[in-house]
Amino acid sequence: MSMNSYQKVASSDSTEDEETTHTQFDDSDSRRDEMHDSLEAWVDQFAELSDEARASAELQEWLEVQSHFHDYSYRNTLLIKHQCPHATNVAGYNTWVNEFDRHVQEGESAIWIWAPIITSKCPGCGNSPSYHDSSDCEYDETPPDEWDDGLVGFKPVPVFDVSQTDGEPLPQLETEAQGDGGGEAELLDALLRAAPELGVRATIVPPENWEHGSADGVCTERSTYDCSLLVEVKDTENEAHVASVLAHEYAHALLHFDVDDRTEQEKREVEAESTAYVVSQYFGLDASNSALYVAAWDGDPADAIRERLQRIVGTAREIIEAIDRQGT
Repeated sequence: MSMNSYQKVASSDSTEDEETTHTQFDDSDSRRDEMHDSLEAWVDQFAELSDEARASAELQEWLEVQSHFHDYSYRNTLLIKHQCPHATNVAGYNTWVNEFDRHVQEGESAIWIWAPIITSKCPGCGNSPSYHDSSDCEYDETPPDEWDDGLVGFKPVPVFDVSQTDGEPLPQLETEAQGDGGGEAELLDALLRAAPELGVRATIVPPENWEHGSADGVCTERSTYDCSLLVEVKDTENEAHVASVLAHEYAHALLHFDVDDRTEQEKREVEAESTAYVVSQYFGLDASNSALYVAAWDGDPADAIRERLQRIVGTAREIIEAIDRQGT
């Protein structure tokens, strides 16, 4: 099913030359299938894009959304991107009211995403009791009321972005305290303290001792002491830049340092650039110099693209959460 089969709504900031359209899933009877099919269609279309500039722009638009929702799956951030690309904070209707004293504005359309279904789960077939009863599973070692809870599937749920609500201001997010607020030093320190958790040994090298030419950072080898990856970053007076380079090198270290195939290395390079973009954006660092040359992915089937998106999400989440645990 093509993405064009879904209802499209023109954005209010569209022009005569270029109209931005947003997907809506208004039909409750077909919503689940349409959400699934729209995701499949987007990845299929991305895999078939022959225009590198357009493909890079598509990737960057998704990464921008992912940076706001680092703990969401790529499926949910793609859904958000196509329904409300400017979204920065989403929550359910009741959550906005009860936890934030904000109310959804009249006439706003919900953003539909996938939410996990957690319930008692058959140890044999992995289904909930109702689906287990209608399946061919013969597991009967323990009764259903003794089964442990677990993930049995996903269901569509409606959320709304903060821009669709009115009310009390949101609490300032700690990760937005970078930029001119003097948070660069604290972030850089947190990045360095997070290194062991990521299996990396990081060193900030004075300019006079730098031995890697024009590079700002490198991931050189494994330590003979503990097999951790050795990362070096050239020191400068711009601590935000040093922090951004360090995040970038962490992404390289985790994604393709041990990949031997040259072609796959080039493909993982795009994953590392994308991961660094998400991490940098999340912490308010300048990511404008990211080189998202997605031509390296040209010819990859849709399934391979999905795996790459998942790796980007997983690696960015790993780095972000390791830094957050240091208390930036």
